[in-house]
Amino acid sequence: MDEPRPTLILASTSPYRRELLQRLRLPFEVQAPDVDETPGPREAPDGLAQRLSQAKAAAVADSRRDADVVVIGSDQVADLHGQPLGKPGSHARASEQLRAMRGQRVQFHTAVTVLRPRAGHARTLLASVTVQFRRLSDAEIERYLAAEQPYDCAGSAKAEALGITLLDAIESDDPTALIGLPLIRTCQLLREAGLQLP
Repeated sequence: MDEPRPTLILASTSPYRRELLQRLRLPFEVQAPDVDETPGPREAPDGLAQRLSQAKAAAVADSRRDADVVVIGSDQVADLHGQPLGKPGSHARASEQLRAMRGQRVQFHTAVTVLRPRAGHARTLLASVTVQFRRLSDAEIERYLAAEQPYDCAGSAKAEALGITLLDAIESDDPTALIGLPLIRTCQLLREAGLQLP
């Protein structure tokens, strides 16, 4: 008799992460993690992404201690010369971020954590994507923001949609990382946690 499958939970309310995880054709639930995303003093962007992905997964796992769960937490932070850029939250902040990034090489660090407490499994991997921004005019930035309103995207760059027009190049070994969930690394961690893929 097969063992019962653990409940897979995505610790995120991001529609982008939900759409990406659906590609794996595994049934999963979505649960919002209650996590403060404020960076620590002088916290490196890649370290911040990893810490927040771990905190999100742990917050949801702690709320489901009575069940065998596999929890996926993920976070993305844009890195402009060592300065973390998170979700802008407003038009003014998004405009400021994009003006700072125009003509620059920016790294987007996306961390993914998979926890399966009953199996003692807890692991985090980081996928970093290097993006070359075009030398954007103020008018281009304003047209993009009016059309896309990417205020819930790290660095205001919604690359899976109109944000692709802001870029000259993308360098990555895990292409979905830029959208918010590095699926190659996520698959690796899910297999390690005992799920079958494909």
